[in-house]
This record gives sequence, C-alpha cells and structure tokens, in this order.
Amino acid sequence: MHEAVTTLLRQERPVEVPVWRSFWERLREGGLRRGESVALLASLATRLPDRITLTGFLDSLAENQPAGVPEDIGAAVNIVGTGGGPRTFNISTAAAMVAAAMGVRVVKTGSRAYTGALGSVDLLERLGIPLTASYEETHASLETHGIAFTGAFVYPAELGLLTRSVLPLDIRQLGGFVNALGPFLARLPARAQLTGVADRRLVTGLRHAAGYLARGGTRSVWLCVNGAGADELLSFLPNRVYTREGALEDEFVLDPARLGLRPGSIDELRPPDGDPVACFREVLSGRGTPVAEETVALNAAALAVAGQVTGDWNAALEAARAAIRDGRALDLLSRLRSGAAVHA
Repeated sequence: MHEAVTTLLRQERPVEVPVWRSFWERLREGGLRRGESVALLASLATRLPDRITLTGFLDSLAENQPAGVPEDIGAAVNIVGTGGGPRTFNISTAAAMVAAAMGVRVVKTGSRAYTGALGSVDLLERLGIPLTASYEETHASLETHGIAFTGAFVYPAELGLLTRSVLPLDIRQLGGFVNALGPFLARLPARAQLTGVADRRLVTGLRHAAGYLARGGTRSVWLCVNGAGADELLSFLPNRVYTREGALEDEFVLDPARLGLRPGSIDELRPPDGDPVACFREVLSGRGTPVAEETVALNAAALAVAGQVTGDWNAALEAARAAIRDGRALDLLSRLRSGAAVHA
C-alpha cells in the first residue's frame, strides 16, 4: 500500500510534498489498486488532515496545473459551497445570476449534487446552460453575459482520476474531503471568493486552505458558517464570516436583522416537491418565498461587497432586490439559455 495511504491511516506523522507527489504519479500511471484510493479517501473523510499534510496536498497538486490563466478573469468573483448542508434549492447559483444581473462579474465553479436536490452542475444541465471548457470560453461568456460557469478544466486532473479510481463505489460516500476542499482547488484567480461551510468542524482546516488560496494578496476569501449548517449566507440567522486577504485574517458577524431582513426558517428554502428548475426560475422572477428572495439577495450583495464593487451592504441588498424584481435576473437566465441553444 502506498506510503501516503499508510501514513494517513496511522496518523503518526504528516504527509509531505514528496509523498503526495509520489502518490499522484502512481495514480496517473494507473499503478494504484482501487482499495488504496478507497482507503485514502475514507481516511480523509473522517477529518481534515493536519496543516503540513494539507499544505503538502495543495502544493503537490499545484505543481502539475498549467500556467497562464488569463488575468482578465481576475476581476470576477466566485460563490461556491462545500456541500453537505441541509437540502435547499440552488441558492449560490441563483445568487451568482442575481449578482451578475446587478453588474458584478461572476465566474462560478461548482459540482454535482452531494446532499442537495441538484448541484449547480446538475441544475445548469437541466437548464441547458453549458459549462465553459477553456479559459477562452470563460472570458467570452464574461464579456457577453457578465457571468461564466466553469467546467472541470479549472480543477487538477488528479481529482478526476482519483474519483474514477473508486468506481463503481459511490463517491458521495467517500468524497467528503474532495467536496469540502474543492472550492480551494480551482485554478481561477478571481478577485474574491465566498464559500459557505456546512460543517463547523472543517473551519480551522479550511481557513488554512483559504490562506493558501489568498497568498500574495491577490484574492480575498470569505468563509461563512451559520447555526443551520447551510453552506450559504442565510437571511434569517446570524452568519459568522471569516475573511482572508494575503496574510491578513479577520472575522465578523453578519446579522440579517440589523439589515432589516425578516425572520424565517430553513424550511422556506427547501425545494418543493416537483420541478426544481421551476422552483429556481420562480426565485429569480421574484415569485419565490420572501425568505428565498432575501437569502439570494443577501448572497448576491455579499459578492458585491467581497468583490469591492461597493462597501455599502444596504445599497448592495437593494441593488440585488431590484435585479430580481425588475426582471434583469430572469432575463439573464433567458439569455444564457438562448445563447446555448444558438451554439448547440
């Protein structure tokens, strides 16, 4: 069994870069047995590794990623959760579209469903909106629509190989670590990233990952947690937000009540039985529940603030509400779908 696996299982010492590098080389060469991949993912799923092991994991993956990401993508912001929270409609995808409709450039990463009804990739597939397959396509979508949904090309190829190596086992039962760390692995030098964390126990490790992503001061990373365990900001509960920009760390409580948002419950964010795509459209058109609209607006406002489009939370919230109520968010959805149909 590979040294990376045995070291993780024994937990006697950290797994450093040379060991991770050897593991990825063996994986790329097809020299790992399925049991080794399963054991590695199972050991990582129990808890995030120590700081040295996590840094080694990130460094070893970064070594093989291609250089030359276009700098013009750097003005955008990203919203993506860790997954694993309560079953809700696609809040972050809706917030991304609302933010784009209000003039914030958004490059959104995502995945298929982990615990929710539909992951962002599943939803976009149902809507007929393709993911971009290159940085050139990403830039073109940004220029045309102000938003782009990136495909798997932004992630290390090793993650796909690792996922496929455990088939036919269900990756949803083993991939908690990959799903939680995924938001920090995309090669996408956005200006800012808002990541909701469903499991509070992951915060310490993910703050280190956020620091890794924000090194050099080129990106601001916000992590948010709340009492409901949702991996987005909620409009009816206080949200604790941890920020990282370069070496600077801070945290604050975003209390929706102080912004004049109404009380509510997580049940009001659950997709009703039936068509989840129809539910998503209702929220974008302003016909969703008031709590659903306010939660989407709060997340869209956070993208504007994190991306330094504005520093005024109240103004950002009002701009997000306006983008929903005057039809700009729904119009953006229609244009994205029409553009996909034209190029089909």
